[in-house]
Amino acid sequence: MTATYPGRFAGKKAVVTGAASGIGEATARRLHAEGAHVVAADIRGDALEDLVSAIGSDGFLGHQVDMMDLGAVEDMVNASADNLGGIDILVNNAGIGSFGTVADIDLAHWREVMTIDLDAVMWASRSALPYLLQSHGCIVNVASVAGIGGDYGFAAYNTAKAGVINLTRAMALDHSPVVRINAVSPGLTRTPLAAGLHGNRDVMDAWQDALPLGRPAETEEVAAAITFLASSDASYINGHNLVVDGGGHAHTGMPHFTRLLGGQSHLDGMATQIKRDAEGHQSP
Repeated sequence: MTATYPGRFAGKKAVVTGAASGIGEATARRLHAEGAHVVAADIRGDALEDLVSAIGSDGFLGHQVDMMDLGAVEDMVNASADNLGGIDILVNNAGIGSFGTVADIDLAHWREVMTIDLDAVMWASRSALPYLLQSHGCIVNVASVAGIGGDYGFAAYNTAKAGVINLTRAMALDHSPVVRINAVSPGLTRTPLAAGLHGNRDVMDAWQDALPLGRPAETEEVAAAITFLASSDASYINGHNLVVDGGGHAHTGMPHFTRLLGGQSHLDGMATQIKRDAEGHQSP
């Protein structure tokens, strides 16, 4: 369970996209719980209404928007600034998943993924920058570990999320020192986007076996990283991609020798033999 810090964002005005569920909802809830006035944006109007009703606060507003419509994205940002009296924090979280190789994905779906997962991040940021430059605010982009390396069958998603990571770096260079811009790259997380994976026991067992912490992240754990980067505690962090994956990227890809060889004693014996062999090669 992550801790909250009441008052950390007192008086701050935040916009969170993709906020009706998952990481976006957890982030919007946490920002509000810590004092921010929040606009939660999402395409799902009914889910937004339920969320706003559950929060039950004048300082928590919903705005329905289709991230495929970049004009509507710009209108959402401007309306949010009008309703909040400015913007201090923008969290670009909205995104869609995609499965397919370059050989079988159709162009319409490729463009849909690029528009929602990458273009809308750029356009929301562009629309918010005048307000953020005025408030000396910050942007946190939600990328993914899928943007750091390749995955089997996720060509469009890999490409879009890699773009988000490098867009974050480029914007941080262009708009410093006034606006800080960072990214968070979650690994496997319990979200609606990954619901199909969570229902497949073979996939989950294989994936969790590769994670040192042995489990998916909870949405609140990713939200904790996002709100940290949005806070004054991260005042000297800029252009950074914070990986939140339970240690998955600490792994080189080599097999788990301790498990495969039956324990540490076998590893110790193998290490001793390797050392002897090396010493033998060094003998005159």
